[in-house]
Amino acid sequence: MFKSVKAFIKRHPVLTAITIFLTVVAALSGFVIHWAFYDIDRIEPGELLAEEVSPDGEYTVKTYLNNGGATVNYAVLGVLHFNDSKKKPRNIYWQYEMEDSTVQWQDSDTVSINGIIIDVPGGKYDYRHP
Repeated sequence: MFKSVKAFIKRHPVLTAITIFLTVVAALSGFVIHWAFYDIDRIEPGELLAEEVSPDGEYTVKTYLNNGGATVNYAVLGVLHFNDSKKKPRNIYWQYEMEDSTVQWQDSDTVSINGIIIDVPGGKYDYRHP
């Protein structure tokens, strides 16, 4: 099989180069689109609204009011902090057109932020992708 691949590359070097180039461009485009439109971990917190510690003390959820500037409305960002470990905090909640937040722990691994139930530490909510 490898002989046939090597033979194809030798017979068609331009086609091979174009294919590799287009694959790299597609991968980079996919990364940039994900980073720009889907990644809530790059959002910076604003003014602290609420802070609640989980019943077992393992996690703390802090919610922040995020002011996007003059052309967009306020949004609420929820950040999960790991109290007993050195893990980096994770953004787990992002809701647009909201200026307040209510955080309630259902149990030690489930939190409700403004009525949205999130299983921690792996879950998240982003209003753009319900």
